Amino acid sequence: MKRNRRQAMRIPHALILFLFASSSFAQQKVDELVNKEITTLIPVYQYLHANPELSYYEKQTSSFVAKELRTLGMEVTEKVGKYKNPDLTGYGVVGVMRNGKGPTVLVRTDLDALPVEEKTGLAYASKVKTRTETGEETSVMHACGHDIHMTCFLGAARVLSQMKDKWRGTLVFIGQPSEERISGADAMLEDGLYSRFPKPDFAIALHDDASLEAGKVGLCEGYALASSNSVDITIRGVGGHGAYPHTTKDPVVLASQVVVALQTIVSRENSPFDPAVVTVGSIHGGTKHNIIPDEVKLQLTIRAYREEVRKSILSSIERITRNIAGSAGVPADKMPVINLHEDEFTPATYNSPELTRRLDQALVKSLGRESVVRKDPVMGAEDFGRFSLGGSIPACMIWLGAVDPEKIIKAKHEGSPLPSLHSPLFAPLPEPTIRTGVKTLVTCVMELMK
Repeated sequence: MKRNRRQAMRIPHALILFLFASSSFAQQKVDELVNKEITTLIPVYQYLHANPELSYYEKQTSSFVAKELRTLGMEVTEKVGKYKNPDLTGYGVVGVMRNGKGPTVLVRTDLDALPVEEKTGLAYASKVKTRTETGEETSVMHACGHDIHMTCFLGAARVLSQMKDKWRGTLVFIGQPSEERISGADAMLEDGLYSRFPKPDFAIALHDDASLEAGKVGLCEGYALASSNSVDITIRGVGGHGAYPHTTKDPVVLASQVVVALQTIVSRENSPFDPAVVTVGSIHGGTKHNIIPDEVKLQLTIRAYREEVRKSILSSIERITRNIAGSAGVPADKMPVINLHEDEFTPATYNSPELTRRLDQALVKSLGRESVVRKDPVMGAEDFGRFSLGGSIPACMIWLGAVDPEKIIKAKHEGSPLPSLHSPLFAPLPEPTIRTGVKTLVTCVMELMK
């Protein structure tokens, strides 16, 4: 009896040793393949960086990504996406790789760039100029690192296609357009993403971090990024001569009062335990020193995590704006016009705590504990959260360190800020950032499909 017990105890121990050895072998194989692919991924990154395209116009970028996925044997569909504006083409890409029974994992990258003139001085810096949908000429730059995201995405697809003996399930690789306009994820879902293609059990994505050193990744449980609303307010009044203000209803003064009063929404109406932001980013009105105009236009961005907070803020904006106009005696037919841009809204990005903890454990084994850090939530916004369908699909956005460690040390020593995302000076450190990003995506997929 005692010998049988000892034998029974040895069986799980042997199994543990086997699984550990198998896991170590798989990680060694990942490292070997990443080392092999990195030399060709750097030129891919430089090409994408030098050839950016604005939101809604990612034609060449999407074609490049689609071609790369096809070479790996994926079933690829292009032009996935249906915008509210029928004149716009959705340049979404979906690549599907089936490898037996198992979970379906969605891996997403974004494709678009920003209307920013690059000032990094890099040899492969963007010199692209184009026109926006309104006809204005603008420079274009991958100032948010979507070129890094795409490169890591393609690198992970290459590695996973060569390791099909180590995972089972279905990969759904998504190239999403117009993330910068927070409309591309919704457009792809509207075009039947989860009915035309396998619906995922998990969704993951990377986003580079302009404050975290290359070689590290960051994880945040729960709310990771805020919701975002764009709001236009037109303050209307009665114009006239600047020398006779008493004969007018001055919209410049009213707009100034509104801007100040809106700040009380966060400071006096909202709980300090519910983060929120109300920012007036643009104010325009008038033509000349001595003319009181008929109207002034404001543009706002609203950020929050909880939906109740977002709705409360929007209600307060309308109440405050109309009451200020009314207190100044603005006629009923001249009341402010408040326009909420439904096509520029995205809900908060919520990282499934259970999924995040699971990926944390896998990444610590792959990258080392010192390379996996905890990150605080931010008030920036992303439409990746839409792919979770309100949390019904566990999702996780992973922060990818992209900064030269020496620059971080120098910035701390000098007390100077690092270039942020969307800065014309933002320049990720390519090799370690891409290497870490590819390993991160591969590790996460294999953890979910082992």
